[in-house]
Amino acid sequence: MNKGKLIVFSAPSGCGKGTMLAEITKDKNYRCSISATTRSPRPEDKEGVTYYFISNDEFEEKIQRSEFLEYAGYCDHYYGTLLSEVDPYLEKGINVILEIEVEGAMKVKAKRPDALMIFIAPPSINELRRRLHKRGTESDDVIEQRIEKAAGEIAASIKYDYIIINDALEDAVKDFFLVMSAEKLKAENSHELIGEILDKK
Repeated sequence: MNKGKLIVFSAPSGCGKGTMLAEITKDKNYRCSISATTRSPRPEDKEGVTYYFISNDEFEEKIQRSEFLEYAGYCDHYYGTLLSEVDPYLEKGINVILEIEVEGAMKVKAKRPDALMIFIAPPSINELRRRLHKRGTESDDVIEQRIEKAAGEIAASIKYDYIIINDALEDAVKDFFLVMSAEKLKAENSHELIGEILDKK
């Protein structure tokens, strides 16, 4: 059985990566890793669906036992990707997607150089600003802070393997699956295909 692919999926806030992932994971060959966090659950959260909610002490014990692929502190709380959410599924041939910010993505790339790095970008900064305003959940000041952060993240996307522009959802999802097809066709990943060709003498 072929191993699954570890996929790092990053995007600025407002780029629609959540909607894209909902479409992608309709294919049972793909699953999103569920992160662990020490923050308190919100009313809309579900244990084991949104996050695994654990205590600060338990999180630090897991750090000591090297149970995280990556982790970070943010706003007085820990967030991290458990190895148990990644490796068992890869061994079963399932592709695991990590929805993660650029800083965490670079940590994963350092530990797992074979991870496929995909960055989701908006068609333009102006379109991103329009989408954030349309959500109506944040003040103008917060939106401009998000825009400034997004510009830095987009500049860092040069470190990724692929950049997908999410202009129309259907096209962006199609581009994702085209990327996955291209990865399968890379010579370094085509040992089984080569075997099949040589067997057909």
